[in-house]
Amino acid sequence: MADRTFLTWPFFDDSHRKLAADLDAWCESERALFSHADETDLDSSCKKIVKHLASGGWLRYAVPKAFGGATESLDVRSLCIIRETLARRSGLADFVFALQGLGVGPITEFGSDELKKKYLPNIAVGKSIGAFAISEKDAGSDVGAMTTVARRDGKDFIIDGQKTWISNAGIADHYVVFCRLPENGEKSYIALLVDANNAGMRVTERIALISPHPLGTIQFTNCRVSADAVVGTAGDGLKIALGTLDVFRSTVGAAALGLARRALDESLTHTSSRKQFGQKLGDFQITQAKIAEIAVNIDASALLVYRAAWARDTGAQRITREAAMAKLFATESAQKIIDDSVQLLGARGVVAGEPVEQLYREIRALRIYEGTSEIQKLIIAAQVLSPNPKTQKMPAK
Repeated sequence: MADRTFLTWPFFDDSHRKLAADLDAWCESERALFSHADETDLDSSCKKIVKHLASGGWLRYAVPKAFGGATESLDVRSLCIIRETLARRSGLADFVFALQGLGVGPITEFGSDELKKKYLPNIAVGKSIGAFAISEKDAGSDVGAMTTVARRDGKDFIIDGQKTWISNAGIADHYVVFCRLPENGEKSYIALLVDANNAGMRVTERIALISPHPLGTIQFTNCRVSADAVVGTAGDGLKIALGTLDVFRSTVGAAALGLARRALDESLTHTSSRKQFGQKLGDFQITQAKIAEIAVNIDASALLVYRAAWARDTGAQRITREAAMAKLFATESAQKIIDDSVQLLGARGVVAGEPVEQLYREIRALRIYEGTSEIQKLIIAAQVLSPNPKTQKMPAK
C-alpha cells in the first residue's frame, strides 16, 4: 500500500483524511472491477465503472452539493485524492472519474442554474456521462486556432466543424463544445452544450491509443442547439475553457502521482525479493540510489499537486501558475519514475500485462492532455514574468 503520511500535511483536514481512508477501503473491496476491465470493449467497461463509482458515492465529488454533490463547491483536494487513489489501481477507472468532472466542469463553474439543474444531478448518480470537446486536428495546444463555428440563427445556434481526440466520444450523453463565434469578432468563442442525440452531430471514428481509452472524432453538420445551451456568456468560450482547466489540471498531476506511487510499490516488492549475484536487488547501492530518487520526486510532486489544490480551495488570488507547475512536474516526474521501475524489474518490466508495463503506457498521455508540458512551461514563464496576479496574461495560444 502506498505511503499515506502526506495526509498529515497542513493542506488537509479530517474530511480529506476520511475520504482517503474510505476510498482505499472501497477500492480493496472492488478489486475485481479494476483488474478485469475489458480493453476490447471499452464502452461497456467504462459504463460499468461509472455505475460502480456512482454506487460508491464517489461521483458526488464531481459536482457541488446543491446539485447532488458531496461538497458545497468543487473541492479540488478531494478530486486529487480520488484521482490519485484510483490511478494507483486502474488508469481506466481514473479516466472515467476524471471525465465525469471535466465533462461538466464548464457547467459547474460557469453555467446557468437551469443548466446545472438539468445536467449535474445525473452526473452525480452515474445516469449520464459527459465530455469536453475543444481539440481539433489543427488546434490542439493552439486552441485559439479552432475552426469549428457557431452561427446564430434566430434564437438558436448552428454548429459546423469537427472535433478530434475527444475523450468519451461515442459514450457521452452530452458534450460541452467550444466554437468560434464570428459575430463577436475574430477572437470570440462560445461554449455550447450538445446532447448526444442531436441529429447534427455524429462520431465519425474511434481512435485507438497505446493505453485504451474511449477517444474519437466528432463531426458537426448544421447542428442546431438553442440559446439555452450556451454555457456562461457568448464570447467567453476560451475564458471558460481555460478557467475549467485551471480547476482540473492539478488533478492530472494527482493521477500521475497515483501512477508513480504504484510504480514505487511494484519496484519495492520486486527489489526486496529478486536476487542477483547472491543478494537482493535492494541491497545494491545503485538500486538504493534509484529508489531514493523516486521517493524524492514523489514527495515533491505531492507537495506541488496538493499546494495547487489547496490554493484553489481556499480562494487564493493566483492559481494558474500553481496548477501548471503541479501538472508539469508531476507528469514529467511520473514518466521518469515509471521508466526507472521498468528498468528495475528488467525483463519482467516489459512483459505485456505486468503492472509496470501498463503504467508505462498509461503515463504517456498525461504529459499531453489538458495542456502539454511545453504549454505548461509557457504558462509558468508568463506568470513568473508578470508576478502581479491582477495583470497576468496567458501566453499566446
